[in-house]
Amino acid sequence: MATSSHEIVVLRDVSRIYRLDDVEVHALADINIEFLPDRFTVISGASGSGKTTLLNLIGCIDLPTTGSLSINGIDIATLSDDALSDFRAHHLGFIFQNFNLIPVLTAYENVEYPLTLAKVPLAQRRRRVEELLDAVGLSDRARNLPSQMSGGQRQRVAIARALAPQPRLVLADEPTANLDSTTGAAIIDLMRRMQRQYQVSFIFSSHDPSVMAAADDAVLMRDGRITEIRRRTVSTPVSLEIAR
Repeated sequence: MATSSHEIVVLRDVSRIYRLDDVEVHALADINIEFLPDRFTVISGASGSGKTTLLNLIGCIDLPTTGSLSINGIDIATLSDDALSDFRAHHLGFIFQNFNLIPVLTAYENVEYPLTLAKVPLAQRRRRVEELLDAVGLSDRARNLPSQMSGGQRQRVAIARALAPQPRLVLADEPTANLDSTTGAAIIDLMRRMQRQYQVSFIFSSHDPSVMAAADDAVLMRDGRITEIRRRTVSTPVSLEIAR
């Protein structure tokens, strides 16, 4: 199945079932959704709602038990393990709540790392890393190790690293969970600005209703199912807070 030019991710009749000993755990059921390009989308729900499982499927970290998943017009089920790894490296960027920076590498080297793996030429790597560190406001911290930076600064490095390979889609799992509210709000604002500046799609998970106001689209989940999809139009901004 191929997506149209108006969709970057399409899931059809997707389920994800895990087996723990003799018990089947239905993490996702009957997922049907299209994610649009150049949008800032939040997947929201309480702990155990299935939002991280859904994000893992979109990130090709996991595969559906049933149903189909297409990203950038490619049916993920058709890819071999090697092709899937290559697809992740070139099409997807990842931001983690624990930052996942390499502790022995500087901020510059952490951002450069995916470009080195992709064998991007040195001069091109240098331009890209310097541009991104400047974009996230960390040019003066380029030679700092992660241990020499605050949590907010480390997450800024993680955002720059995610954008380094020029992906069409960036995924973030609870990117503000380990930050205080002020720093978390600044990180969401930065992600939003980077999404617009680099014209990529951002899909991130969060159980915090306060961050939903920054989203173009909101996907609400409960018990492994999508309960509501809210889309904001450009001309008519609306509140995306979850009704309590």
